[in-house]
Amino acid sequence: MCLITLAFSPGDRAHLVLVANRDEFHARPARPMAWHAWPNGWLGGRDEQAGGTWLAAARDGRWAALTNVRQGQAEPGRRSRGELPLRFIEDGCSPESFARDVGHARDDFAPFNLLVGDRASLWHVSSRVDPVAVTPGVHALSNGCLDEAWPKSRRAATALRGLIGNGRRADPERLLGLMDDRRPAPDHELPDTGVGLEMERFLSPPFIVSESYGTRCTSLLVLGVESLAIERSFDVRGRIAGQLEYRFVVSC
Repeated sequence: MCLITLAFSPGDRAHLVLVANRDEFHARPARPMAWHAWPNGWLGGRDEQAGGTWLAAARDGRWAALTNVRQGQAEPGRRSRGELPLRFIEDGCSPESFARDVGHARDDFAPFNLLVGDRASLWHVSSRVDPVAVTPGVHALSNGCLDEAWPKSRRAATALRGLIGNGRRADPERLLGLMDDRRPAPDHELPDTGVGLEMERFLSPPFIVSESYGTRCTSLLVLGVESLAIERSFDVRGRIAGQLEYRFVVSC
Protein backbone atom coordinates (compact mmCIF):
# COMPACT_ATOMS: atom_id res chain seq x y z
CA MET A 1 0.00 0.00 0.00
CA CYS A 2 1.08 3.55 -0.59
CA LEU A 3 -1.92 5.36 0.87
CA ILE A 4 -4.22 4.24 3.68
CA THR A 5 -6.99 6.14 5.39
CA LEU A 6 -9.05 4.58 8.14
CA ALA A 7 -11.58 5.14 10.89
CA PHE A 8 -10.90 3.15 14.05
CA SER A 9 -13.94 2.91 16.35
CA PRO A 10 -13.56 0.25 19.07
CA GLY A 11 -16.91 -0.81 20.45
CA ASP A 12 -18.88 0.34 17.41
CA ARG A 13 -20.81 -1.87 15.04
CA ALA A 14 -17.86 -1.50 12.66
CA HIS A 15 -14.58 -1.17 14.53
CA LEU A 16 -12.67 -0.48 11.32
CA VAL A 17 -13.41 1.26 8.04
CA LEU A 18 -10.28 1.32 5.87
CA VAL A 19 -9.69 2.38 2.28
CA ALA A 20 -6.28 2.06 0.65
CA ASN A 21 -4.47 2.34 -2.66
CA ARG A 22 -1.65 -0.01 -3.54
CA ASP A 23 0.92 1.60 -5.83
CA GLU A 24 3.42 -0.72 -7.48
CA PHE A 25 5.24 -1.47 -10.72
CA HIS A 26 2.76 -3.03 -13.14
CA ALA A 27 5.26 -5.74 -14.07
CA ARG A 28 5.51 -7.05 -10.50
CA PRO A 29 3.31 -10.16 -10.26
CA ALA A 30 0.61 -10.33 -7.59
CA ARG A 31 -2.42 -12.44 -6.79
CA PRO A 32 -5.75 -10.68 -6.20
CA MET A 33 -7.56 -10.67 -2.86
CA ALA A 34 -8.66 -14.15 -1.75
CA TRP A 35 -9.13 -16.28 1.33
CA HIS A 36 -6.07 -18.34 2.19
CA ALA A 37 -6.73 -21.53 4.19
CA TRP A 38 -10.42 -20.74 4.84
CA PRO A 39 -11.92 -20.53 7.43
CA ASN A 40 -9.05 -19.93 9.84
CA GLY A 41 -6.62 -18.29 7.46
CA TRP A 42 -6.36 -14.76 6.16
CA LEU A 43 -7.95 -12.62 3.46
CA GLY A 44 -5.83 -10.49 1.17
CA GLY A 45 -3.80 -10.19 -1.98
CA ARG A 46 -0.34 -11.68 -2.34
CA ASP A 47 2.91 -10.43 -3.81
CA GLU A 48 4.17 -13.29 -5.95
CA GLN A 49 7.70 -11.94 -6.14
CA ALA A 50 8.48 -11.91 -2.41
CA GLY A 51 5.52 -13.89 -1.06
CA GLY A 52 4.09 -11.35 1.37
CA THR A 53 1.11 -9.03 1.34
CA TRP A 54 0.19 -5.39 1.82
CA LEU A 55 -3.17 -5.92 3.54
CA ALA A 56 -4.49 -8.91 5.48
CA ALA A 57 -7.58 -9.56 7.58
CA ALA A 58 -8.91 -12.50 9.57
CA ARG A 59 -12.35 -13.66 10.66
CA ASP A 60 -11.64 -12.77 14.28
CA GLY A 61 -11.46 -9.04 13.46
CA ARG A 62 -7.67 -8.82 13.36
CA TRP A 63 -6.00 -7.02 10.47
CA ALA A 64 -2.70 -5.55 9.30
CA ALA A 65 -1.68 -3.12 6.58
CA LEU A 66 1.70 -2.04 5.26
CA THR A 67 3.27 0.83 3.31
CA ASN A 68 6.88 1.47 2.42
CA VAL A 69 8.74 4.57 3.59
CA ARG A 70 10.05 6.97 0.96
CA GLN A 71 13.55 8.17 1.77
CA GLY A 72 15.56 8.46 -1.43
CA GLN A 73 17.32 5.27 -2.48
CA ALA A 74 16.62 2.97 0.47
CA GLU A 75 18.69 -0.14 1.01
CA PRO A 76 16.80 -3.44 0.65
CA GLY A 77 16.18 -5.37 3.84
CA ARG A 78 17.38 -8.86 4.57
CA ARG A 79 13.74 -9.96 4.86
CA SER A 80 10.64 -8.94 2.94
CA ARG A 81 8.52 -6.37 4.80
CA GLY A 82 5.51 -8.02 3.18
CA GLU A 83 5.82 -10.91 5.62
CA LEU A 84 4.89 -8.65 8.56
CA PRO A 85 1.11 -8.53 7.99
CA LEU A 86 1.02 -12.30 7.53
CA ARG A 87 3.02 -12.92 10.68
CA PHE A 88 0.61 -10.80 12.71
CA ILE A 89 -2.43 -12.70 11.49
CA GLU A 90 -0.78 -16.09 11.89
CA ASP A 91 0.93 -15.49 15.27
CA GLY A 92 -2.30 -14.64 17.10
CA CYS A 93 -0.61 -12.26 19.55
CA SER A 94 -1.97 -8.85 20.54
CA PRO A 95 -1.34 -5.78 18.35
CA GLU A 96 0.79 -4.22 21.09
CA SER A 97 2.94 -7.30 21.58
CA PHE A 98 3.48 -7.78 17.87
CA ALA A 99 4.29 -4.10 17.25
CA ARG A 100 6.88 -4.13 20.04
CA ASP A 101 8.48 -7.31 18.66
CA VAL A 102 8.67 -5.76 15.19
CA GLY A 103 10.18 -2.61 16.66
CA HIS A 104 13.08 -4.64 18.01
CA ALA A 105 13.68 -6.30 14.62
CA ARG A 106 12.91 -3.41 12.27
CA ASP A 107 16.47 -3.14 10.94
CA ASP A 108 15.97 -6.52 9.27
CA PHE A 109 13.48 -5.00 6.81
CA ALA A 110 13.51 -2.34 4.13
CA PRO A 111 11.88 0.92 5.34
CA PHE A 112 8.25 0.26 6.27
CA ASN A 113 5.13 1.47 8.05
CA LEU A 114 2.97 -1.19 9.71
CA LEU A 115 -0.50 -0.95 11.22
CA VAL A 116 -1.80 -3.89 13.25
CA GLY A 117 -5.20 -3.99 14.93
CA ASP A 118 -8.06 -5.95 16.39
CA ARG A 119 -11.52 -5.07 17.71
CA ALA A 120 -10.13 -3.20 20.73
CA SER A 121 -6.74 -1.75 19.81
CA LEU A 122 -4.61 -0.41 16.97
CA TRP A 123 -0.84 0.00 16.91
CA HIS A 124 1.63 1.59 14.50
CA VAL A 125 5.32 0.79 14.16
CA SER A 126 7.80 1.76 11.47
CA SER A 127 11.45 1.76 10.59
CA ARG A 128 11.52 5.39 11.78
CA VAL A 129 9.10 5.43 14.73
CA ASP A 130 8.86 3.31 17.87
CA PRO A 131 5.63 1.34 18.45
CA VAL A 132 2.73 3.54 19.51
CA ALA A 133 -0.97 2.99 20.21
CA VAL A 134 -3.23 4.73 17.69
CA THR A 135 -6.16 6.63 19.15
CA PRO A 136 -9.74 6.10 17.93
CA GLY A 137 -10.71 8.35 15.05
CA VAL A 138 -9.73 8.99 11.43
CA HIS A 139 -6.09 8.59 10.42
CA ALA A 140 -4.04 8.52 7.23
CA LEU A 141 -0.75 6.88 6.34
CA SER A 142 1.26 7.21 3.17
CA ASN A 143 5.04 6.85 2.84
CA GLY A 144 5.94 9.15 5.73
CA CYS A 145 4.85 9.03 9.35
CA LEU A 146 1.32 8.28 10.51
CA ASP A 147 -0.87 11.39 10.05
CA GLU A 148 2.01 13.32 8.50
CA ALA A 149 0.45 16.21 6.58
CA TRP A 150 1.23 15.10 3.05
CA PRO A 151 -1.30 16.45 0.53
CA LYS A 152 -2.59 13.01 -0.47
CA SER A 153 -2.98 11.96 3.15
CA ARG A 154 -4.88 15.12 4.10
CA ARG A 155 -7.23 14.76 1.14
CA ALA A 156 -8.02 11.12 1.86
CA ALA A 157 -8.62 11.66 5.58
CA THR A 158 -10.81 14.70 4.96
CA ALA A 159 -12.88 12.79 2.40
CA LEU A 160 -13.32 9.85 4.77
CA ARG A 161 -14.46 12.11 7.62
CA GLY A 162 -17.02 13.64 5.27
CA LEU A 163 -18.42 10.24 4.32
CA ILE A 164 -18.70 8.70 7.78
CA GLY A 165 -19.30 11.74 9.97
CA ASN A 166 -22.20 11.81 12.43
CA GLY A 167 -22.35 8.02 12.55
CA ARG A 168 -23.29 7.59 8.90
CA ARG A 169 -22.65 4.24 7.23
CA ALA A 170 -21.03 5.24 3.97
CA ASP A 171 -21.85 3.55 0.70
CA PRO A 172 -18.99 1.24 -0.44
CA GLU A 173 -18.96 2.84 -3.87
CA ARG A 174 -18.36 6.28 -2.38
CA LEU A 175 -15.68 4.92 -0.06
CA LEU A 176 -13.83 3.37 -2.99
CA GLY A 177 -14.34 6.52 -5.02
CA LEU A 178 -12.65 8.79 -2.50
CA MET A 179 -9.31 7.20 -3.43
CA ASP A 180 -9.78 7.92 -7.14
CA ASP A 181 -8.26 11.39 -6.80
CA ARG A 182 -5.76 11.95 -9.60
CA ARG A 183 -4.98 15.63 -9.01
CA PRO A 184 -1.30 16.39 -8.38
CA ALA A 185 -0.49 18.55 -5.39
CA PRO A 186 0.90 22.08 -5.85
CA ASP A 187 4.65 22.30 -5.51
CA HIS A 188 4.59 24.28 -2.27
CA GLU A 189 2.75 21.42 -0.53
CA LEU A 190 5.08 18.64 -1.64
CA PRO A 191 7.24 16.79 0.88
CA ASP A 192 10.97 16.49 0.33
CA THR A 193 11.80 12.80 0.58
CA GLY A 194 15.03 12.83 -1.40
CA VAL A 195 13.65 11.67 -4.76
CA GLY A 196 13.65 15.03 -6.58
CA LEU A 197 10.92 17.47 -7.49
CA GLU A 198 9.66 15.70 -10.62
CA MET A 199 9.21 12.44 -8.76
CA GLU A 200 7.53 14.20 -5.83
CA ARG A 201 5.04 15.69 -8.30
CA PHE A 202 4.43 12.32 -9.96
CA LEU A 203 3.80 10.59 -6.63
CA SER A 204 1.67 13.35 -5.10
CA PRO A 205 -1.88 12.31 -6.18
CA PRO A 206 -3.74 9.71 -4.13
CA PHE A 207 -4.23 7.77 -7.39
CA ILE A 208 -1.19 7.43 -9.67
CA VAL A 209 -1.29 6.57 -13.38
CA SER A 210 1.62 5.67 -15.66
CA GLU A 211 2.56 2.79 -17.95
CA SER A 212 5.28 1.43 -15.67
CA TYR A 213 4.16 2.31 -12.13
CA GLY A 214 0.87 3.32 -10.60
CA THR A 215 -2.15 2.45 -8.52
CA ARG A 216 -2.75 -1.26 -9.04
CA CYS A 217 -5.79 -1.62 -6.78
CA THR A 218 -8.05 0.12 -4.30
CA SER A 219 -9.11 -1.91 -1.26
CA LEU A 220 -12.01 -1.38 1.11
CA LEU A 221 -12.07 -3.21 4.43
CA VAL A 222 -14.95 -2.88 6.89
CA LEU A 223 -14.66 -5.08 9.98
CA GLY A 224 -17.44 -5.51 12.51
CA VAL A 225 -20.77 -7.21 12.93
CA GLU A 226 -21.17 -7.28 9.16
CA SER A 227 -17.74 -7.37 7.53
CA LEU A 228 -16.95 -6.46 3.94
CA ALA A 229 -13.80 -6.54 1.83
CA ILE A 230 -13.59 -5.25 -1.73
CA GLU A 231 -10.59 -5.09 -4.04
CA ARG A 232 -10.95 -3.04 -7.23
CA SER A 233 -8.07 -3.52 -9.70
CA PHE A 234 -6.87 -1.15 -12.42
CA ASP A 235 -4.93 -1.43 -15.67
CA VAL A 236 -1.94 0.70 -16.69
CA ARG A 237 -4.26 3.49 -17.87
CA GLY A 238 -6.07 3.65 -14.57
CA ARG A 239 -9.20 1.97 -15.89
CA ILE A 240 -11.14 -0.52 -13.76
CA ALA A 241 -10.00 -4.02 -14.72
CA GLY A 242 -11.94 -6.08 -12.17
CA GLN A 243 -13.49 -6.22 -8.73
CA LEU A 244 -13.71 -8.85 -6.01
CA GLU A 245 -16.05 -8.71 -3.00
CA TYR A 246 -16.19 -10.76 0.19
CA ARG A 247 -18.75 -10.59 3.01
CA PHE A 248 -18.28 -12.43 6.28
CA VAL A 249 -19.07 -12.38 9.98
CA VAL A 250 -16.39 -11.59 12.53
CA SER A 251 -16.15 -14.54 14.92
CA CYS A 252 -16.14 -14.16 18.72
